Amino acid sequence: MTKTATLQQALTRFLDPAGLDRHRQRVCTHLLACRTEVMGGMVLQCSDCAHVQPHYFGCRDRHCPQCQGRAIEQWAERQQANILPVRYYHVVFTLPHSLNGWVQLHPEVIHRLLFQSAWHTLRMFGRDPKRLDGQMGMIAVLHTWGQNLSQHVHLHCLVPGGALSDDGNWREARSNYLFPVRALSRHFRGHMVSALRKVATAGDLHRVTWPGDVDEQLNTLMTTEWVVYSKDCLEHTPAVVRYLARYTRQIAISNARILTVDDHQVILRYKDYRDRERHKPLILDGKEFVRRFLLHVLPKGLMRVRHYGFLANRCRRQRLVQIRRALAVVEPAPDADMAASEAEPTYTCPHCRQPSLQMIGILSPQRPSCGPPPNHQEQRYRT
Repeated sequence: MTKTATLQQALTRFLDPAGLDRHRQRVCTHLLACRTEVMGGMVLQCSDCAHVQPHYFGCRDRHCPQCQGRAIEQWAERQQANILPVRYYHVVFTLPHSLNGWVQLHPEVIHRLLFQSAWHTLRMFGRDPKRLDGQMGMIAVLHTWGQNLSQHVHLHCLVPGGALSDDGNWREARSNYLFPVRALSRHFRGHMVSALRKVATAGDLHRVTWPGDVDEQLNTLMTTEWVVYSKDCLEHTPAVVRYLARYTRQIAISNARILTVDDHQVILRYKDYRDRERHKPLILDGKEFVRRFLLHVLPKGLMRVRHYGFLANRCRRQRLVQIRRALAVVEPAPDADMAASEAEPTYTCPHCRQPSLQMIGILSPQRPSCGPPPNHQEQRYRT
């Protein structure tokens, strides 16, 4: 079994389109068509050894484990270019599992409130005159799964350790946890529950139909300890950036983690954090594997990565210049490697191992027998 066929094989064997909403059906159609003749492609020939082979296009769907590799690398390089010479913190805001049902019923609402509550919490602590008394910045990446594909909704946040004051000075955070974690957790919980109560009153949680469920759930949430993790990453900030980058355009499962697919089950590898992070096999019934995978298909248009504060897109360039000036550091020059990474890809010949494959023809897409047409994103290769 080839590595690139494992998820496609599992979907082919166990996917039942009946009962799926239109968006999930379309995502599955893209994944099944990815890098097959359905997508069309190019005919490549090696200029050294004359080897000829087809190259099929990817589906470019953000849920596909085979696509987005170059986009992930480019995103990481852009974030590395914006790294400041300060201490950074890795902060994680986690939703209680009791909200998982609401996440499936109203994913747009719950995810939006999660982002808003996490940023509101950090912004208020940063603006506190007794703490940093300034504007903070944050990069937040939504992550919805655990190692066993269960639903585990949380935000990974990369936070520069300090704030830009109103007078243009940089106020540095000096602790190894940014702010007291218990205080962060209580504030995050209070803001999130209050926001949920407001949207419920406005009728935005209309799919929650069980009588009294909203009030009972919110009252229970206020008596539950919420999990917030915060730790400095002074020595390994680039590694955290690369860690976040992996989840900007991929989801749930990579082909490398799927060990076996047969007629009845799927065996995948997972990391058991409760047992010293040992890698173990997990056996799932085929339909259960597909069900868990589809839990993490995000609604169309939902932004998984968001920037806040002085890292927001509208003001990032100006604010970073101000901060570097306050820190008395030189503005970095444009990175030539980043420009090179955005150039057209080269293709290595599998026969002679040289990057000498060149296009000599095109392969037209073949429409599948059923379902919507593939999301063809590679028209630039066509003549």
